Amino acid sequence: MFRTLRHPHLGDWRQRFDDFAARVGERSRAAARPGAPAGGALSEDYWENVQDLFTRGVSTREFRDLFAHDTQDTFRYFTREVDLDGVWKRPWYQSYPLAAWKVFLATAFRLSPARRIVFAVSVPLLVFAWVRFLLASIAGGHWEVPSIFSAVLVSASLLFGLLMIELRDKLALKGDLEIARQIQFGLLPFEPFARDGTAIYAAMRPANTVGGDYFDIIELGEGRIAIAIGDVAGKGIPAALLMALLQGSLRTLISAGMRGPELMRTLNVHLYANIPSNRLITLFYAEYDPATGELSYVNGGHNAPVLLKAATVERLPASGMALGIVPEATFDARSTVIGRGERLFLFTDGITEAFDPQEREYGEEKLLAWLVAHAAQTPPELIEGVREDVLAFCGSARPRDDMTMMVVAR
Repeated sequence: MFRTLRHPHLGDWRQRFDDFAARVGERSRAAARPGAPAGGALSEDYWENVQDLFTRGVSTREFRDLFAHDTQDTFRYFTREVDLDGVWKRPWYQSYPLAAWKVFLATAFRLSPARRIVFAVSVPLLVFAWVRFLLASIAGGHWEVPSIFSAVLVSASLLFGLLMIELRDKLALKGDLEIARQIQFGLLPFEPFARDGTAIYAAMRPANTVGGDYFDIIELGEGRIAIAIGDVAGKGIPAALLMALLQGSLRTLISAGMRGPELMRTLNVHLYANIPSNRLITLFYAEYDPATGELSYVNGGHNAPVLLKAATVERLPASGMALGIVPEATFDARSTVIGRGERLFLFTDGITEAFDPQEREYGEEKLLAWLVAHAAQTPPELIEGVREDVLAFCGSARPRDDMTMMVVAR
C-alpha cells in the first residue's frame, strides 16, 4: 500500500498560498473595476474553483477510454508493423523482453534522429528505475514504498504513457500529411515542359509538409498554353486546401472558354464567395505562345515576375488586386514578348520575404542582383541557385513561408 505523504508544515504552506491568491484576486478585480471596492476573498472558494476546473466534463467513461481504448489503440498503432508471430512461441521470459525490444526499435525509428536519441536514452532509464525499485522492494521483504522515489517514478510512468498516446496521434497525423503532400505534389506539373524552343521548369519548397503556393501549365489549344503561379495567404493545411480550390476553379473556368481579365473577374467572384474573409490569394495568370514568344498576362496582386533580357530587366507588375478581397475587383490585360535567349522568372513571396537570424529580409533587390548576375544560366541552374542563395542567407533561421519558382526560357 502507498503511504499517505504528510508534511508538518503543509497546512501552513496552504494557508500562505490561499493568502497570496486572495491578494492577487483582489488586485485583479480592483484593476478590472476602477473605483469598485476590492471585496470578496478568493481563498473562500479558490479550491472549489480549482476542483471544478480539473473535473469539469470528466466522466468514468473518459477514464475507461483513456486506460483501455486509447491504450489498446496506441499499442496496436506501434505494433502494427512489427512481426510478433514468432515471438509468442518462446517462453514468457524470452517472449516479453523480445517483444518489448522490437516495439522499442519500431517506435524509435519513427522519430527524427535527434528525438530518436532522446527516446533511446529516456526509455531504458525509466525501465531501469522500475527494475531497481522492484528489486529493492523485494529485497526488503515487504513492499515498502519510498515516498519521494515512488511518487516520481509513478508520475514519470503516467506521463510517459500520456506522451505515447500523444505521439501516436502526432505520428498518425504526420502520416496523413505525407499522403496529402504526395497528393498535392501530384496535382502540380513538376515535370519540365518543352515546346517550340521554349522550356519551363518549376520547383516548390513548402514551409511545412504541405503548402499554399500554386503553379500550373495548362493547354489552351492551337499551340498556346496558360502559365499560372499563385500564393494563398498563410501556410500549412488550410492554405493547401485553398490552393486545391484555386486550381480546380481556374481549370474549370478555362475549360469553359474563359480567358484573360474575364477569367480573373469570374474567379475572383467565386473565391470571394467560398474562402474565409481573412484569406486572400495572389495570382499571376498568362497566356503564352511558344512559337512567337508573345505573352498576354493579368497579375492579380502577385509579386512582379522578372523578364531577363539581353541588356535590361523588365518587371510584369500587378494589373489588378489580389483575389477574394472584394467581389467587384477589376483586372487589366497586359502583354510582352519573351525573345530568344531570354528568361522569365516567376516566384512567390517566400523568396523575397525570407529572414536571417537577425530578422533581416532577403528582399527583391538581392534577388534581382542575383538574377542579373546569373542570367545566362539554364532554368534548373537559376532555380537551384536562387534556392541555395536564399537558404544561405537564412542561415540557421528556418524559412517561414512556402517558396516557389518557375522559369520560362526561350
